[in-house]
Amino acid sequence: MAVSNQTMVTEFILQGFSESRPLQLALFCIFFFLYIMALAGNALIVLAVRLDSGLHTPMYFFLANLAILDIGCTTTVLPKLLENLADKKSIPYVGCMTQLYFLTWFLGAELLLFTAMAYDRYVAICHPLHYTTMMSRMVCILLAGSVWAVSAISSSVHTGLMIQLTFCGPNKIEHFLCEIPTLLLLSCTSTYLNNITIVIADIYFGVINFVLTMVSYGFIISSILKIRTTEGKKKAFSTCSSHLIVVTIYYTTVIYTYILPATGSSMDNGKVVAVLYTAISPTLNPLIYTLRNKDFKTALKKIIFFIFLKGK
Repeated sequence: MAVSNQTMVTEFILQGFSESRPLQLALFCIFFFLYIMALAGNALIVLAVRLDSGLHTPMYFFLANLAILDIGCTTTVLPKLLENLADKKSIPYVGCMTQLYFLTWFLGAELLLFTAMAYDRYVAICHPLHYTTMMSRMVCILLAGSVWAVSAISSSVHTGLMIQLTFCGPNKIEHFLCEIPTLLLLSCTSTYLNNITIVIADIYFGVINFVLTMVSYGFIISSILKIRTTEGKKKAFSTCSSHLIVVTIYYTTVIYTYILPATGSSMDNGKVVAVLYTAISPTLNPLIYTLRNKDFKTALKKIIFFIFLKGK
């Protein structure tokens, strides 16, 4: 009853990184650069996979899906962060819930997609003779569709439960984005059901998918070690090493944010970690996946050459 007599929150105040104007300007330039690089790099991956028939394989199909998720993740967070650094720190309640929905959707989908990509590499290296059958076009579409759908359903549940909570003040979010852990700290009503669903989601998206990914790579590494030639081992490992690097970075940051307790002492560290998976990781992913990939380099050269000729 006491809650009903209080003013309901209609907007939240996001906390930035610093109140120093010179530092805010520097951060604005850095994040703007990261955003443009993430958009350009991931858009090039999608374009290359779409236009080059040599990249019409399951591995690149999943990589294009990852690039789309990275574009969505950065676009959900960085424009608002740039606005925050320009001194517009408020975000409407509806805007906050929208950001929460899409961010949770994209983050969950990436974790599921990493498992699908690990399975693809497992089949390619451990069962090469059955690869075309086990990773047919229909199987790839079903896997990718399941990744997007399951994460969307999970995000809808989390956001729906968040909307059911009452926020009656304070309205200052100790973060630069709307995330589940920080928003729950501001609720005036019980968050018991929210916490239960978070634990279930952590177990499914974090623990189970991480175990499945690591098991896949256990079989992959075992198969690679059985290859007799050094050149063969290098070639096999090069097809999955980039994915393993990205998975390690991503899981480390997401687990820190969503599984470890969001205590006050960890809030500043939490901001840095959030920057890693919303800005740094989407920017680095195109570089990690393409710099050592001859097929991608060839495809990009064709695209650049085509654009150059068309411009003339």
